[in-house]
Amino acid sequence: MSAEWPATPAVMPGDSRATLPGGHLLVRALRRHGVDTVFGVPGESFLSALDGMFELRGQIRFVSCRQEGGAAFMAEAWGKLTGRPGVCMVTRGPGATNAAIGLHTAFQDSTPLLLFIGQVGREFLDREAFQEIDYRRMFGPVTKWVAQIDLAARIDEYVDRAVHVACSGRPGPVVLALPEDMLSELALPLEMPPMRPSARCAPAPGDLAAAAAMLATASRPLVLLGGSGWTAADLQRLQRFANHWQLPVGTSFRRQDLIDNRHQCYAGDVGIGIAPYLAEDVRKADLLLVLGARVDEMTTSGYALLESPRSRQRLLHMAASADLLNTTHQADLAIQATPAEMAAALEQLQPPSQIPWAARTAYLHAQWKAHVAPDQPIDGLHLGRFFAHLRRVLPDDAIVTNGAGNYAAWLHRHFEYRGYPTQLAPQSGAMGYGVPAAVAAALAHPERIVVSVSGDGCFMMNGQELATAAQHGLRILFIVVNNSRYGTIRMHQEREFPGRVMGTDLVNPNFVALGSAYGLHAERVTRNEGVEKALRRCLDCAGSSLLEVVPDSHWLSPRARVAA
Repeated sequence: MSAEWPATPAVMPGDSRATLPGGHLLVRALRRHGVDTVFGVPGESFLSALDGMFELRGQIRFVSCRQEGGAAFMAEAWGKLTGRPGVCMVTRGPGATNAAIGLHTAFQDSTPLLLFIGQVGREFLDREAFQEIDYRRMFGPVTKWVAQIDLAARIDEYVDRAVHVACSGRPGPVVLALPEDMLSELALPLEMPPMRPSARCAPAPGDLAAAAAMLATASRPLVLLGGSGWTAADLQRLQRFANHWQLPVGTSFRRQDLIDNRHQCYAGDVGIGIAPYLAEDVRKADLLLVLGARVDEMTTSGYALLESPRSRQRLLHMAASADLLNTTHQADLAIQATPAEMAAALEQLQPPSQIPWAARTAYLHAQWKAHVAPDQPIDGLHLGRFFAHLRRVLPDDAIVTNGAGNYAAWLHRHFEYRGYPTQLAPQSGAMGYGVPAAVAAALAHPERIVVSVSGDGCFMMNGQELATAAQHGLRILFIVVNNSRYGTIRMHQEREFPGRVMGTDLVNPNFVALGSAYGLHAERVTRNEGVEKALRRCLDCAGSSLLEVVPDSHWLSPRARVAA
């Protein structure tokens, strides 16, 4: 969602004419941009910045995490939820390398993120000093900008530019390295207003008219909605546009919450494990209207649904950045437009008096409703039925997070997203995302129910952040789907090398005991009977809870059994 930028700079204590250490200036600059939460693991290389946060402890909080990868995931999830850059602060060397996974996710998911890394003192640079890394070389390919602040007097300048770059066009991550001695250097604070992202663009009238003509002359159009930077108001406009034109709308990989799944135009998600009915419709479409999404490997099922560089379908692609247009696929019409301007322009388009594809839109929505209904009646615990139970007990505004693994295929197929933003999931396919993302969501929206869904392998990669949830008294339901294996890899292994299992079986802790050790209410379910009552008990807890779910081990995915 788009940022709500502060109207005036925050009130700072002390005399603004006095010199301040660089660490204090950095915190003041962040606060000026409305930052009130920083995720990280404390390190000696940025002690001055931590001291600056102590000075403003009523206005900004430092969420101390248990590993930098978890902290970076929290910042990325914060950026997804708020539209403002999530902020992460880590120490040099090992701290930075641990945080790299969050940068990669922010880059592939187009999420605004600021990563501040403590750096060795300036006099030690380029001598392979203790934990020294050249971050420009290390992080250049997975960021929008990497820089180092060498003068405390230029902190405001660098932070302003970092915010602008992270939020403009296609949002993404920015890295700023902070030499330890620079953070102790004294400089005068600058009296500057907060920066507001100004790089907006709207469709040219001629392009908009051409887009309307392409839609009006199509016989089998399909909208593909994705990307980042949307607001709830933008998406309401797009729903009205789709409704006026009776256009079927598919969502890109892990962007299912961009449209209310109950909407009569919703056709399903175009991602991993796309439903056969929808894959067939994408192939037969004569026009694809792609709004915000990347036309990438996941969206195209490995470039099979849309051949690269030129697809059989006509392609009308609208995106916030020119970098997203005409990259993997040559568009018949490419329009650069930021989400708000795109939605406002499309809402004004008038549909033809006769809409020949209206019956097809209704058919696709009916197919989606049939597809989402759980099948496969089995004796044990069926994950499709489990997530149908979960949908029944959650309010429409509940935030659901997940990482990567085959367990997520059941969630994405059988869970109905009814509002925005309610889905936090990594398009990068990163494991270990669900737990830290839920911590960020609960901190950003303590008034809403937050549910983290993880596989056993996924959970164990950042399960230590249960401690962070407990430390802050957060209310989160942590669901652990325990099939004692790396499910996705096992599925591919059984397909390519049947019966030759290597490296994919897991020995796990007692998850109920583990949750209890962190002070959580914890339960275990092995059958569908009683699942709904267990979910309600967990959700009724005053604090966090953990529910271990043990599914039928014969199923590798919603469509694949080990025996097959």
